[in-house]
Amino acid sequence: MKYVVVSGGVVSGLGKGVTASSIGVLLKASGLRVTSVKIDPYINIDAGTMSPFEHGETYVLDDGGESDLDLGNYERFVDVSLTRDHNITTGKVYQSVISKEREGKYLGKTVQVVPHITDEIQDWIERVAHVPVDGTDNVPDVCVIELGGTVGDIESMPFIEALRQFQFRVGTENFCLIHVSLVPVVGAVGEQKTKPTQHSIQALRSAGLSPHMLACRSKHPLEQSVMDKLALFCHVNPKCIINLCDVSNIWHVPLVMLEQDALRNIMSQLQLPYADPDMQQWEYRAKKWDAVTTPVTIALVGKYTGLGDSYLSVTKALLHSSIACDRKLDLLWVEASDLEEETKSEDVSKYEAAWESVKKAQGILVPGGFGGRGTEGKMIAAKYARENKVPYLGICLGMQCMVIEYARNVLGLSDAHSTEMEPETKNPAVIFMPEGSKTHMGGTMRLGSRRTIFQTQDCISSRLYGSVPHVDERHRHRYEVNPEMVPQLEAAGCKFVGKDDTQLRMEICEVDGHPFMVGCQYHPEYKSRPGRPSPLFMGLILAASSQLGEYNSDEAIAVRKSAAYSEHNSVLTSPLKVLRQNVSPSK
Repeated sequence: MKYVVVSGGVVSGLGKGVTASSIGVLLKASGLRVTSVKIDPYINIDAGTMSPFEHGETYVLDDGGESDLDLGNYERFVDVSLTRDHNITTGKVYQSVISKEREGKYLGKTVQVVPHITDEIQDWIERVAHVPVDGTDNVPDVCVIELGGTVGDIESMPFIEALRQFQFRVGTENFCLIHVSLVPVVGAVGEQKTKPTQHSIQALRSAGLSPHMLACRSKHPLEQSVMDKLALFCHVNPKCIINLCDVSNIWHVPLVMLEQDALRNIMSQLQLPYADPDMQQWEYRAKKWDAVTTPVTIALVGKYTGLGDSYLSVTKALLHSSIACDRKLDLLWVEASDLEEETKSEDVSKYEAAWESVKKAQGILVPGGFGGRGTEGKMIAAKYARENKVPYLGICLGMQCMVIEYARNVLGLSDAHSTEMEPETKNPAVIFMPEGSKTHMGGTMRLGSRRTIFQTQDCISSRLYGSVPHVDERHRHRYEVNPEMVPQLEAAGCKFVGKDDTQLRMEICEVDGHPFMVGCQYHPEYKSRPGRPSPLFMGLILAASSQLGEYNSDEAIAVRKSAAYSEHNSVLTSPLKVLRQNVSPSK
């Protein structure tokens, strides 16, 4: 087993996750089986109870694991299915060690950070690295490990020490360390500064880890003199310094790394025979996004719009579908509460701006969420979409708001609501799921991959999925549509075309007579992939761009992609070369 470790320095948010994912793309394109591990130094057991405003979205895996959003990057880029154990946290490690101590497995020894915590980390990495993740029974060849946080953080030290030991456990020929750092520009003259990276490397080396490669983040391409200085003072081969400057979209990152021989250097360190990677489709996808100009405008009506990462998988799924439909995504962020009358009385400008975005949109998407804030605004958006025949996709709470709005304004049940927001409502359209817990928040939801069975093939959703009898999608919720209200809703035209195997859980609903008004209780965004977009997101983009009537099957999209590839192939050039041609060194 070979291991590639990606660490970060200077500041957080440099793109370690995208860098690690891009390395996985290159290795897989070379014919290797790749898996990924994310190390998060926080004490939380998982990301399930974290605020989206603080940590971004919680990404859900097939096995129900609630993980860091970077696992979503790994799954999307490398096209694998990871498990909850592929996300290692301080909380998980200490929980495991303390449990073993209580069981007497340490035979009376004093339990310490070294060796017990560090051994647990190393054992965990080795164990999960050998778990097949590509749908076969084959053990991966390479494990890409991202160390979260920033070198120098006190909470990261046990993991850094564990990785220091790990390089000798597995052998230096099986271990490659890549450090992602920032080269900022300071002052009016625009000089690129190497000192922050020098200090970051110094801290890393003082902990016993010496990077084999540097991945330097910068706004513009680095000058050669700067790269030479980094090599000299950071004790890294000049050929092993990769410049990850800003590009038009993140799909260019693997191409930029390949152009600078990152793959060849990784293979050399790991003593693997070099093989040219097949990046043709990846290159096409990255460049096509730059070439497509026809816009499709989607309003995302949510409650966590202050941080884009809160809906990262949703925005990526929209992007996958837009590219497949030959459209440029124009995403309008709308705070759900800004659509409510209360906001009109408090801040009329916010109210008018929100409504301007909704009315401008060709399609409306209401994603999942928890709690009452913004729920009325989401129902208002659903009502607007229903009455004005605007394509609408409601996910999880977005579906529930769609159903509640329908019960209120079509069935005439004006006080219909969810018992999550109104426990005493007389007309509960959405109720608490019976298998959950009202006392514990973490890991008590309906989580992970569950089966949805189509009740009819004569519906939009079934056609989008290819007329299959059932689909397996990932869930994350506590409340569901009240099955006792379903007969009334269906009689009025809100049809539940997908249900679980008990027929009691409503999974997909559609509104009769509407061009595209679809709700799903699950989260289809988690399984969307570049080149294989989520069918329901595809439906929204197709409907919003007036292409839904032309859609027949996956083959139609494949033909369109093939034609587009021939059309756009002539514009495929190196993104880094273009940047270097357009940006002078003084900038």
